[in-house]
Amino acid sequence: MYSPQMPSPRIRRYSRLLAFVGASLTLFLIIAAGYFYFAMIAMPGSTFAGPLPPLTESQKALATDLRTTVTHLAATIGKRSIYHPKELAESALYLKEQLTAAGYEVNEHSFPTKGSLTPNLEATLKGTSHPNEIVVIGAHYDTTQRSPGADDNASGCAAILALARSFKDNPQPRTIKFVLFPNEELPTGGTSEMGSWIYAKKARAAGDNITAMLSLEMLGYFTDASNSQKYPAPLSSFYPTTGNFIAFVSNYDNRALVKQCVRAFRAGAQFPSEGAALPNFIRDVSRSDHFGFGKEGYHALMVTDTANFRNPNYHSVKDTPDTLNYDSMARVVEGLRAVLINLASPGN
Repeated sequence: MYSPQMPSPRIRRYSRLLAFVGASLTLFLIIAAGYFYFAMIAMPGSTFAGPLPPLTESQKALATDLRTTVTHLAATIGKRSIYHPKELAESALYLKEQLTAAGYEVNEHSFPTKGSLTPNLEATLKGTSHPNEIVVIGAHYDTTQRSPGADDNASGCAAILALARSFKDNPQPRTIKFVLFPNEELPTGGTSEMGSWIYAKKARAAGDNITAMLSLEMLGYFTDASNSQKYPAPLSSFYPTTGNFIAFVSNYDNRALVKQCVRAFRAGAQFPSEGAALPNFIRDVSRSDHFGFGKEGYHALMVTDTANFRNPNYHSVKDTPDTLNYDSMARVVEGLRAVLINLASPGN
């Protein structure tokens, strides 16, 4: 019988080396994938699943209030940007009036943008036992040049007003600041002219101890349609394909804050939720007003319906009040109230 020639000792050594390298690389990839998942993707608790329960009476009233605010900003006023300075000023005045009517003294921090003064609007709920520790929750009130901006970002503004009203007679241990910013959209977005970055720089210069910042960025578009949810690469393997959840998003440095907020939301709301603390090379993690706070060294994240990865009306004339789901928004805002209570309590 024919007997094949045995490989030489050198070939056997190379073969063993290649096998070792291959096994080591496989093990490294498994460990890296596990670390990526558990450090950046896996969140505490369980997301809500199944049919949503009927709205409570308070949720129904909240949904009505949210619709009213979104309709006024996106339909009555309309496009609000540096290209539409009159409407931008009208929206700032409306938001200030609403916060004032809720019982707050509103501080305006105005700054020049393209020849016009634009204000950051700040309403402060002073903490009862730790007033020098501050939680900031904010949203931008400007839009892109051609969009009425119902989801982007009248929805975030509506949530800020609703939360401010709900906390007015219920102060927390830490101070909560409800802030509304201009200039999140291009051409000022991502630059030193962003209202939120100007605010964060001012806070840093004053030595403000901001323990957490939440940016509310598009909270109103939800759908149960199959394959309605997209993601930046390589995230599609880890998250749902149906766009019916709210997301808490930031970079890896803020993973503890992301997980804290997701845990509190899941404990306080019956609504689907996801979280992600991702590497900075995934640029979408920084596309909101938490960006400037991060630049100033504060822990910050974005709460979002994921914008263009779900909403087909993103940055278009079709981003109108009738396209939003106010019942779902009410559930999200209720959950955000639980998040704020958690963040405003030292020791959590």
